[in-house]
Amino acid sequence: MSDEKKDRILLVDDEKHLLISLEDFLVFDNFDVTVAQSGEEALEQLKTITPDLIVLDISMPGMGGLGFLRRISSSDGKPKYPVLVLTARSAMEKFFDTIDVDGFIGKPCQEDELARKIREILSRRKAVAAKKERTTKKLLLAEDDAAVSAQISKAAAESGYDIEIVESGPEVLEKAAAEKPDVIIVKEVLPRLNGSAVAGLVAVMPSISAIPVVLYDETLSEQEEVKERYGNVKCIKKVLLSNDASAIMGAVKALE
Repeated sequence: MSDEKKDRILLVDDEKHLLISLEDFLVFDNFDVTVAQSGEEALEQLKTITPDLIVLDISMPGMGGLGFLRRISSSDGKPKYPVLVLTARSAMEKFFDTIDVDGFIGKPCQEDELARKIREILSRRKAVAAKKERTTKKLLLAEDDAAVSAQISKAAAESGYDIEIVESGPEVLEKAAAEKPDVIIVKEVLPRLNGSAVAGLVAVMPSISAIPVVLYDETLSEQEEVKERYGNVKCIKKVLLSNDASAIMGAVKALE
């Protein structure tokens, strides 16, 4: 039996049958689950547990989900715990765009959809925490030309960054998932998978989707529209038209 610590989920919903089914599914999916049928009961649970995520229904009797959310939030409105809002009131999604919760999922939802969303939030939180613990920022560079990678690596070291180098698109995904770099620097024309395709996959991988990507494409000219080619890939934060090491490091520093 594994001694690995399970992620603790606090499920808060007044529908008992839903609590039973979701608890059973999430326990089977290797989560440690605590349940509460009201905001008041959830507050009592928080006296003895520290959840990694609260899955919170909004429409409940008593203080309701919003009242509970206010009770667990600091003076600036930020909840003290990660919160995934679960509600049948789909129109509430826009309302929660202005509130600092980690996610929203409408009811009814499939159990596997809920589990996927929970893992996405937890992975993102863990990646952020791991970055904060590092004293030196880490870069991941994808470049198959040894001379170019040496120049960029030298510039990164001089700027106080740790840097790891890979030579193909698939290696970027493997290393990024394992190492959680602060920034990914990627060349567009790479063996096996181009840089923009890599960035598109980064954007949909829950554990690394928040990592910004700096891409350089030497096939572009000044006249070409960068936005038309790369504007739809949300994790690409900067596109450069050359592999100039100083320009690349300038783009990296601008992301801080």
